[in-house]
Amino acid sequence: MAAYVISTHRISISRACKVVNLPKSMYYYRNKKDDSETIAKLRELADRYPTEGQNLYYSRIRHEGLKWNYKRIRRVYQLLGMNRRRKTRRRLPTRVKQPLSIPDKPLKTWSLDFMSDVLTNKRKFRTLNIIDDFNRRAIAIEVAHSMPASKVTYLLERIIKEQGKPSRFRTDNGPEFISREFREWCADKEIEIQYIQPGRPMQNAYIERFNRTFRESILDAYLFEDTLQVQILAEEWLQDYNYKRPHESLGGKTPMEYDALPAACYQ
Repeated sequence: MAAYVISTHRISISRACKVVNLPKSMYYYRNKKDDSETIAKLRELADRYPTEGQNLYYSRIRHEGLKWNYKRIRRVYQLLGMNRRRKTRRRLPTRVKQPLSIPDKPLKTWSLDFMSDVLTNKRKFRTLNIIDDFNRRAIAIEVAHSMPASKVTYLLERIIKEQGKPSRFRTDNGPEFISREFREWCADKEIEIQYIQPGRPMQNAYIERFNRTFRESILDAYLFEDTLQVQILAEEWLQDYNYKRPHESLGGKTPMEYDALPAACYQ
């Protein structure tokens, strides 16, 4: 308070101390305690355990053999403002880098991804794209204005009944795919989820290449008035993609031709 009065009204220290009723010796007093080690430890604990509080930090510190008393921990804890409510960001579990291998048969790994675009009225829509990594066959393209996890699992339930159940999904870390509902649904169906590392779309290269072709052929080539138009064109394009369009990665064969080859002929 005295420092504020001095800087605002440009008066002497002695006069400012009299105004705020503060002994002059208190103005010059400086805490001689070195709290740098305690500050570093509390910040370390806050980074590692952001949801815990003062009492747990104190217990961890004592468990490590540091003999700092509770008053010291509380004083530094409040000095750092840790007693105020903090908004913590949800962190993803560590994703392990896995090679983008080609499965040895269909229904082993499906790659999933979302795409977004807008209608002529500027309303946004999304597509859920699914391909089989073995033969690059397009399993489905589902179109909707929104795709929460509940809708994703509903669509996958229907697609699996029609196409069969894969052993694994390869996805990015989008909110729909990391949601509890999606993970529990996959666990119930005994389908493994292989998450790519954040910021590494090349680890899901098969679906990324498919997305590029779909965008160039459909999304960037037409203007849509509603999602029904998008769905109809997408399904027509899927037929051509699976049955008539040759793929260099499949030796110049279509996905369905490649799927019909004997196992000994697979690349």
